[in-house]
Amino acid sequence: MRLRVVFPLMLLAVAAAASASEAAASLSSRMVHRLSEEARLEAGPRGGWWPQRGSGDYYRALVRSDLQRQKRRLGVKYQLLALTKGGSTFSPGNDLGWLYYTWVDVGTPTTSFLVALDTGSDLFWVPCDCIQCAPLSGYRGNLDRDLGLYKPAESTTSRHLPCSHELCLSGSGCTSPKQPCPYNIEYFSENTTSSGLLIEDTIHLNSREGHVPVNASVIIGCGRKQSGDYLDGIAPDGLLGLGMADISVPSFLARAGLARNSFSMCFKEDESGRIFFGDQGVSTQQSTPFVPLYGKLQTYAVNVDKSCIGHKCLEGTSFQALVDSGTSFTSLPPDVYKVVTTEFDKQMNASRVPYEDSTWKYCYSASPLEMPDVPTITLSFAGNDSLQAVNPILPFNDKQGLLAGFCLAVLPSSEPIGIIAQNFLVGYHVVFDRENVKLGWYRSECRDVDNSTTVPLGPSQHNNPEDPLPSNEQQTSPAVTPAMAGTAPPSSATRNLQKLIASSYPLLLLTMYTVFSIS
Repeated sequence: MRLRVVFPLMLLAVAAAASASEAAASLSSRMVHRLSEEARLEAGPRGGWWPQRGSGDYYRALVRSDLQRQKRRLGVKYQLLALTKGGSTFSPGNDLGWLYYTWVDVGTPTTSFLVALDTGSDLFWVPCDCIQCAPLSGYRGNLDRDLGLYKPAESTTSRHLPCSHELCLSGSGCTSPKQPCPYNIEYFSENTTSSGLLIEDTIHLNSREGHVPVNASVIIGCGRKQSGDYLDGIAPDGLLGLGMADISVPSFLARAGLARNSFSMCFKEDESGRIFFGDQGVSTQQSTPFVPLYGKLQTYAVNVDKSCIGHKCLEGTSFQALVDSGTSFTSLPPDVYKVVTTEFDKQMNASRVPYEDSTWKYCYSASPLEMPDVPTITLSFAGNDSLQAVNPILPFNDKQGLLAGFCLAVLPSSEPIGIIAQNFLVGYHVVFDRENVKLGWYRSECRDVDNSTTVPLGPSQHNNPEDPLPSNEQQTSPAVTPAMAGTAPPSSATRNLQKLIASSYPLLLLTMYTVFSIS
């Protein structure tokens, strides 16, 4: 099966590969950030205005998306997806604005769909028997094939899901048990919806054992009517939900014995990354349980016991947080944000400077020749497990493109729930272990797949030891040391500064590998 991954605004065609192994199917794809230079070049004239990397406009574009996602994820109507006719229901949120895409083959004979991958929602839906769908013709020329429309009547393996099915939450919209089950998903903002009928059909995968075809029966939303962002180029060819609900594709793969009920993501500091289905991590990883949110275990939420700045763990900084690789910047509940930022500023030992974007409150001057020591930020969990943010700051440039300063890349949340976002996940292999209902993590450079064409089903052998919680004996460590400028040979300090700046763009360019573990 050929896989491709692209980012929103421009659907970037890329090469794909599958490798063989005794234990699992390895499907690899390349992904490009929508605001990267490569995406701008691919967009051409139709791309319009493009923010310069490291500029205020660039970071404002990131923050706008984060704030919209917070509204969708943390609204008071947060609840599980209900599949009923006539009653609008709400998804826990969708990665609108920060989506990964991949090609998926559906039905018999197969039709290919360029679907968005979303850890924040559950249903897999594609445009189908359209009443109101996004126009697909505008993407021709950027891809090596047309975007697809699903026609269940032309697939010999499709059948309507009846209202009597356990995954159809029957309500007033179902007048007969044999009636096709309708769905209607309404999002919190921008009048964004998808609605239609639920269909059971086959998606087609390849096992790594001789590339043997593997067919999995899943439930698909026949999306007859979309609105809002779905008509404006976001996920025009459908969405693949990776959430916790029984209706999500990972749940179907696990129940069918095609993959363990777990997936993981590894984000390298050089801006590349991997995603694995069926991976439960390593025995030495740290972990914390997923917890109910609004009374239901419905998404990837965890309890943070304390927040630590440098060697000091702060009282009154416990909170619940969503773990969301699709959000750019970590956010904290308002009261926790105040305590954390006050202590961070106290330990900075540097004067604050105003930044052109009022979003960032804690900013400090710097230059290619001088960089202040930056205290570490660590989240502490039950059992003394902890996650130290590798990349807690955001550098900004002057008009000449040179380093001018940096800001603490943490935002206050509009709700009493935080988000552990991508800038805190860089440098870690993060495991969403649904089977054991826990989040796992360990420091990793993703070497377990970089130097091999095969990926074993078992644990990685290339994990790094985890950073312990800070103690009184541990001193605040600098994020980077002063660097040399000009044409002088690069010193280790220069390389450290370059590494810090590069790692502050975690979403610019990611290379993702999708690994389906076949039992």
